Amino acid sequence: MNYTEGPEIRDTKAPAGPIEERWEKRKFSAKLVNPANKRKLTVIVVGTGLAGGSAAATLGELGYNVKSFCYQDTPRRAHSIAAQGGINAAKNYRGDGDSIYRLFYDTVKGGDFRARESNVYRLAQVSVNIIDQAVAQGVPFAREYGGLLDTRSFGGAQVSRTFYARGQTGQQLLLGAYQALERQIAAGTVTMHTRHEMLDLIVADGRARGIIVRDMVTGEIERHLADAVVLATGGYGNVFFLSTNAKGCNTTAIWRAHERGAYFANPCYTQIHPTCIPVSGEYQSKLTLMSESLRNDGRVWVPLRKNDTRAPGDIPEDERDYYLERIYPAFGNLVPRDIASRAAKNVCDEGRGVGPGGLGVYLDFRDAINRLGRDAVEKKYGNLFEMYERITGENPYEVPMRIYPAVHYTMGGLWVDYDLQSTIPGLFVIGEANFSDHGANRLGASALMQGLADGYFVLPTTLGDYLAAGPFGDVDDAAIAEAEIKVRSKIERLLSVNGTRTPDSFHRELGKLMWDYCGMERTEESLRKALERIPELRAEFWQNVKVSGTAEELNQVLERAGRVADFFDLAELMCLDALVRTESCGGHFRAESQDADGEALRDDENFAHVSAWEWGDNGPILHKETLEYEYVKMTQRSYK
Repeated sequence: MNYTEGPEIRDTKAPAGPIEERWEKRKFSAKLVNPANKRKLTVIVVGTGLAGGSAAATLGELGYNVKSFCYQDTPRRAHSIAAQGGINAAKNYRGDGDSIYRLFYDTVKGGDFRARESNVYRLAQVSVNIIDQAVAQGVPFAREYGGLLDTRSFGGAQVSRTFYARGQTGQQLLLGAYQALERQIAAGTVTMHTRHEMLDLIVADGRARGIIVRDMVTGEIERHLADAVVLATGGYGNVFFLSTNAKGCNTTAIWRAHERGAYFANPCYTQIHPTCIPVSGEYQSKLTLMSESLRNDGRVWVPLRKNDTRAPGDIPEDERDYYLERIYPAFGNLVPRDIASRAAKNVCDEGRGVGPGGLGVYLDFRDAINRLGRDAVEKKYGNLFEMYERITGENPYEVPMRIYPAVHYTMGGLWVDYDLQSTIPGLFVIGEANFSDHGANRLGASALMQGLADGYFVLPTTLGDYLAAGPFGDVDDAAIAEAEIKVRSKIERLLSVNGTRTPDSFHRELGKLMWDYCGMERTEESLRKALERIPELRAEFWQNVKVSGTAEELNQVLERAGRVADFFDLAELMCLDALVRTESCGGHFRAESQDADGEALRDDENFAHVSAWEWGDNGPILHKETLEYEYVKMTQRSYK
């Protein structure tokens, strides 16, 4: 796949000056919209997870006319509901040395020094407001005996800054955002469109002015116009087919925006989560996460001997290798996810893995149960233990859990500036759909933090600055018609192939290819193989996919086919981005770039930049945004 290099790109919206003052300075300089004018402005928000739900609710509360879209039958079913372990905030309730600066530093370091300082510092600042907002909504965070909010530790940190609601933190936070959203729906400021899938972005006179959607029940193609569009559609981890994401999670909204001119940043940055239930058969369509919070009390180990098939209870203590505690004594089992995942892969590659196929390691709670008692462990993790037992048939109170890394999150996404605006004026991107805060690896419990920071606090300020110049007048009919014709043509093309293979069969083959060649470890050879095979598989898809039914009805096969078609194009860009970035950093591990201990070896001289890819008719165009560090010194990460 050929590409060309274009001019550098810069974030011109981030203020200068002391980093702790930049967000306040930007808020003050942002233009305001008076209440009477807000009623004349319309904003489309696509997605109703933590980022989209909180954004739509807040914008409605401010007085804008908001149109909210989701493909689920209710906003409550957004995938944010599946988040388990917690949400970070620099409250320092424990008095253990936490601060806004420490959360900022941990996040930049955890991302392997591939994130913007200004964005990350703002995230750390806003984190303290999120907890207050959620508590005011009635989110039932865990509390200590005396009634104070409880916290626990997550990977990449040596302080307890993670607020949680057992293993259901995402669900409880989403219900808080949902009730705020429903309040605005009842007030008439938000119009909710469920069971609608965005299939294209309307760009007129250089601005994002609306979307083309398909009513997933009737099949009707609809056009919706606005003064600005906000994408909060999540990540693209399902390009690997097997992931912890819900089956409906897809890349279509952000990919269609990319085709319209929004740059795609760092697509190769994908996160492999170390604690997931291992694959158990070819029939599986998704994987299940076991919260990172379990590593607070669970100890990760494998047998010292290769091919040891004894039951875990029969392996004595001196024949166990608690390898994370051995290799990383300072952080132990709470090293960042990319490091824990590669360590698990390494011991399994040595032949010391456990379970079917040797693709698993133990997460053992024996010592925690002996130390704290079963009741205390059950209060912390009871619903997670129950979930594990239902899926595996094994009781984790009695035998260790078996876990193995799996695709979980994507740090890449559409490029945005400090205001969360993409390269298309009027198109804002929030939450996991953008690239802005996590660099090459996200720390645990920071996804919920970013989604709510963007939706509740950042976007409502920066979007107002853009809308102060509105309303932007009528939308050119030709631009609307062109977008609608493009959508209809793609649907007709999918239906007309009438081949012999299902969309899922292509998706599964693509996913395995991506996992094998662009997964936890990448090499030049594997990436070139992928870039050779993906176009062949895509061509076969367009010649032999079978889409049954019609477009004028509920048709889930058609929905899946459209999403898989976009995954093919995205997968090719991911592999190209991984091939061009010859360094290792965070979740992007090039086998050719590692130190003597097998750790990721960055190349700061050549790759301390964001790779922002522009859609081009003759192939992608690479634009680089140089990353500059004033407050954090780039060093080789060490968690030892």
